[in-house]
Amino acid sequence: MKAVVLGYHEIGYVCLEELLRSRISVSALFTHKDAPDETIWFRTPRILAEQHRIPVYEPESLRDPAWIERIRADAPDYLFSFYYRHMLPKEILEIPRIAPLNLHGSLLPKFRGRCPVNWVLIKGEKRTGVTLHVMETKPDAGDIVGQKAVDIAFEDTARILALKLASAARALMRDVIPLLEAGTFEKRPQEGASTYFGGREPEDGVIDWAMSAMSIYNLIRAVTRPYPGAYTFFRGRKLFIWKAVPLEETSEGAPGTVVSISPLLVKTGKGLLQVTSLQQEGEDEMDAERFLSLHDLTTNVLGGKS
Repeated sequence: MKAVVLGYHEIGYVCLEELLRSRISVSALFTHKDAPDETIWFRTPRILAEQHRIPVYEPESLRDPAWIERIRADAPDYLFSFYYRHMLPKEILEIPRIAPLNLHGSLLPKFRGRCPVNWVLIKGEKRTGVTLHVMETKPDAGDIVGQKAVDIAFEDTARILALKLASAARALMRDVIPLLEAGTFEKRPQEGASTYFGGREPEDGVIDWAMSAMSIYNLIRAVTRPYPGAYTFFRGRKLFIWKAVPLEETSEGAPGTVVSISPLLVKTGKGLLQVTSLQQEGEDEMDAERFLSLHDLTTNVLGGKS
């Protein structure tokens, strides 16, 4: 059997690696160029493709008829999408003889769309996973071929969770590939209420101190390094908060008020946030003790742009 793979990120790497161990021959890899403003902390499937002398392509769009014909000429039995970031036109989805399959980073039908790893943390989910499903023109809506669940720990950041999902994706592919090779895999419709979330931009990391300490904590761990980070404002400059702990304690004052500097505690809409690692724009990241030796946060209210 022959497959064309579209993939990127760590999940793209591990899923392609599992395919290369199977009897499914990969004839081409379509992937993305690494964005200059993105921290590349993950392995990419290009590494494996080059090692195995698989042709690699990086088109800006697959709607160009030339690329559609290029994929059609390979006559693939399967088309696999592993964290590929572009939507595929109907003309490509109709090419594979057996099925076009996508690996999505959530337990569908929940968290369809972009950035599911970040969104599940922001929303305080306790469980997520990966889903292999049939691709349709509507995002993440096709029948499910297989799923693997992952528990989310309280301390998980987006990077930690992404690696958990990559391990789950590898396990899922190992379970499913023999069925794909034999043509005996089963499909089932997605059931239950669906949710959809869009992409995120760095400015989506701004902290609303009127939210609860738990909600702010979830935002911080969802966008902390290697992502752009959650931030507030202090003296007209961005103040990034990279690590924090939510506390149920309360205090007087408006949300955003620094109520203690030892430890560094900020009042929220519900509870206090203990900040342990932060960074003023233009400076290095520091632990709270070091930061407070250089900056006076006494009686300050964080937020706004002044």
